[in-house]
Amino acid sequence: MRILIVEDDSRIAKLISRGLEENDFETTIAYDGMQAITLLRQISFDLLITDIILPQMDGVDLCKQIRNVNQDIPVLMLSALGEIDNKMRGFDAGADDYIVKPFELRELVARIRVLLKRNSNAGKSMGSTLVYDDLTLCLDSKIVKRNEQNINLTPKEFKLLEYMLRNAERVLSRNEIAENVWKIAHDTGTNFIDVYINYLRKKIDKEFDRKLIHTRAGLGFILSKD
Repeated sequence: MRILIVEDDSRIAKLISRGLEENDFETTIAYDGMQAITLLRQISFDLLITDIILPQMDGVDLCKQIRNVNQDIPVLMLSALGEIDNKMRGFDAGADDYIVKPFELRELVARIRVLLKRNSNAGKSMGSTLVYDDLTLCLDSKIVKRNEQNINLTPKEFKLLEYMLRNAERVLSRNEIAENVWKIAHDTGTNFIDVYINYLRKKIDKEFDRKLIHTRAGLGFILSKD
């Protein structure tokens, strides 16, 4: 598996590269976002690891550019910035996972293997559309509509809605959502899932009389017409 590491600190970049190569990964290093874009156009990578703070183009903007042309490559963000707002910026840009520095190499390797396994099992869905009531989500085109009105979602909002559509009329706990949408264990000290549910409500329900996203107190959330 070929991994692109985007890190402006050469010492850290080389440490990560050496550690991953010891675990049988092939690595390439880019020291800024522009160099990473150039390499991505030239070489096919299986996964991208990027720091958030980078010269010329930060990791969030880099992720956004990548998602404009490649929805499938897993992106794992590294940063010393651990605040929930920074994590949400990364997820909104299309990141699949987020690790706060400092971290242990074995944790990084474990996260990488989970992302690569998930990506290899994802498969391609041709023309597949999820429908619930007047809400539709096209997995191919990434277009979401309610009552034929287009709804613009961020990549992580799209994944959250997709999971809720696949599990319509079933209460989803915060733990289940965290594990299946973010691929992480739910941290009870943060409310990022509630924040994203609120984002979806504003886009999916606010302009419509019938609400589809509901809270079940003490249990979680449900996509339901009732």
